[in-house]
Amino acid sequence: MPLKAAAHVEAMSAFALANLGGHDRPTLAQNESAFPPSPRAIAAGQDAIAHSHLYPDPDWTELREAIAQAYGVEPDLILCGAGSMDLISCTIAAFAGPGEEVLGTSYAYNFVASATARTGAVYVKAEEQDFAVSVDSILAAVTPATRIVFVCNPGNPTGTVIRNAELLRLRAALRGDVLLVIDQAYGEFDDQDPRPVFALVARSDTVVLRTLSKAYGLAGARVGWGLFAPSIAAEVRKIQNSNQVTTASLAMAVAAVQDQDYMRETVARTAQIRDRFAQDLRSAGYHVPQSRTNFVLIGFSSAEAAQTAGRTLREADIIVRGLGGYGLTDCLRATVGPQEIMDRALRILIDMRSA
Repeated sequence: MPLKAAAHVEAMSAFALANLGGHDRPTLAQNESAFPPSPRAIAAGQDAIAHSHLYPDPDWTELREAIAQAYGVEPDLILCGAGSMDLISCTIAAFAGPGEEVLGTSYAYNFVASATARTGAVYVKAEEQDFAVSVDSILAAVTPATRIVFVCNPGNPTGTVIRNAELLRLRAALRGDVLLVIDQAYGEFDDQDPRPVFALVARSDTVVLRTLSKAYGLAGARVGWGLFAPSIAAEVRKIQNSNQVTTASLAMAVAAVQDQDYMRETVARTAQIRDRFAQDLRSAGYHVPQSRTNFVLIGFSSAEAAQTAGRTLREADIIVRGLGGYGLTDCLRATVGPQEIMDRALRILIDMRSA
C-alpha cells in the first residue's frame, strides 16, 4: 500500500509560481526589483561568505538594530525570517488550526491561502471593491470561527492601497481574539506615514510585515521582517526554524537597510517608470488601477484578450503574470522592469489595442 500524506496536505494545491520559461528570459512576472541592491549590500554579502562555516545569528541582532534605526521602531518588537513568506506561514501556523478560519480578501496574496491549508484551517475571502480592500466587506465576513484577518496593503496583485485610517477602523471593530496581520511587502512604495499602523502592534493583537525583496532588491537573499508584540512573537518563534536567514543574507540586509538613500532612489526610479507605463496604457484604452507597488495590473476586455496578450508578449521574450489563480482571468500583472523592456512591452500592447 503506497504511503499517503496527511489528509489536509493531500487536499492542498501547490503554491503556483510564475511560469518563467527559463531564467535567461526577461521576466515581468516576479515583482523583483528592476535595479540591483545597494553596492554596500553586495560588498557586505561578499565579505560575509568567508564566514559561511559559522551559523548565522539566530536573533538577527544587527539587522534588528538597523531596522529599528531606519523605521523608528523598537528592536525588541522585530522578528526576521527567510522572506515575509516565512513569517506569514509561521504566524498562521501559530494562531489558526483545524476548523478555524483565516479571512483574507478577493485578491489578497495567494500564498496566504496555501499557508492556511497547511494548518488545516479554512481560508475565506471578503469581496474587494474596485480592486481595493473593503473594510466593511471584511467586517461583514467575520464569523465566530475567525482567528486571523489578513490584509495586504498595498495589495498584490492589484497594486491598490487603502488609507491608514481604514486599517485603524478595521482593528478597532474586530474582536480582541482575532489577530490582524497587515502585509506591507510594498510599504516603501506607499507615501503614507507608517507609524500609525506600526503603533497597532502595541495592542498585542496586530502584526505588521515587511520584506527586503522589493524596494531593497534582495529577493534572492530571502529576508523579511515584521513587528510582533512579545506575546505573539513567543508563539511564532516556536514554529520558525532556527538560523533560517543565512550569514550572507543577514550581512546584505544590514547594509541595505543602512543605505536608505539608495533604497529611496530605487523606489523613485521604479515609480517613475511605473507611472509612465501605466498612463500610456490608460491612454491606449486599458484599465490600469493606480498602483503603489513595483508592478501594474492591466485589465483587458476579456479573458481571451488577456491570454492573447500574454502569449504575444511571451513570443517576444517578455513574460508577464497571468492571474487566473486570483479569478482575474481578464487581467495581467506586469512588474516594473528595466526601461527598455517596459518600452517593448508597451509597444506590443498598444499595437494590439490599435489592431
